[in-house]
Amino acid sequence: MSHQIEEHGHLERPCGRIAFRRIAGRGPGLVWFGGFRSDMTGTKARHLSGWAAATGRAFLRFDYSGHGASDGRFEEGTISVWLADALAAFDRLTEGPQILIGSSMGGWIAALLALRRKERVAGAVFVAPAPDFTEALLWDQLTGPERDQILTRGRLVEHSPYSPEPSIITRALIEDGRRHLILGGPIAIKAPVRIVQGMADPDVPWRHALSFAERLETEDLEVTFIKTGDHRLSKPHELAAIIDAIGAISKGSSLGTPAQDQSST
Repeated sequence: MSHQIEEHGHLERPCGRIAFRRIAGRGPGLVWFGGFRSDMTGTKARHLSGWAAATGRAFLRFDYSGHGASDGRFEEGTISVWLADALAAFDRLTEGPQILIGSSMGGWIAALLALRRKERVAGAVFVAPAPDFTEALLWDQLTGPERDQILTRGRLVEHSPYSPEPSIITRALIEDGRRHLILGGPIAIKAPVRIVQGMADPDVPWRHALSFAERLETEDLEVTFIKTGDHRLSKPHELAAIIDAIGAISKGSSLGTPAQDQSST
């Protein structure tokens, strides 16, 4: 078993530097897309990085602007901004076919990227995917006074169960999210897709993931429901399910692509 060294670096972006970590290895490469307010040092991302290093797989993880080790203010971020970050990282830090792995909001970002880079997507693994979350899982669930606060003050501050810092929902995030909604019709992703979803997830209901699955045009689609799984999906058996999903897509892809040795720019 090989153990690759992980490269740490930054991409220069108009909004500041985007932090990334990358492992060179055989393809198809793996690209991690984190969730709303999460970063590339979370349990799932670290586990996948360790697995990739041990098995000789190319792997990229990065922080959107305003997240983790990247520059920028979180509350200035929108889906457009974070998608642009993801496209820059994908285009400049990977080569050849890639398997996208998107967690929560990262599933939406990964799906949007897949629609724009179809020729390079070997498949996608969506973990508790939250496409359209700004509308379906945020705006539609807010009370009248909460909506009024966003519209009049431009932001709503809420307690977060995942961080000591509160969550800030901005009017810009909601309005920009409407430019990227994908659940209103067929989603033209034809590459193989696997979805891993917890049925005890309080943030992304399993029916939301099922609605996403129904709209994907791919004929190679499997959904794994974990009945006791919550939104984190970070327990050993849940991490194993994610690895299994990656492995299932990899079996149908060419693993003979060259190692990634592209340097950051």
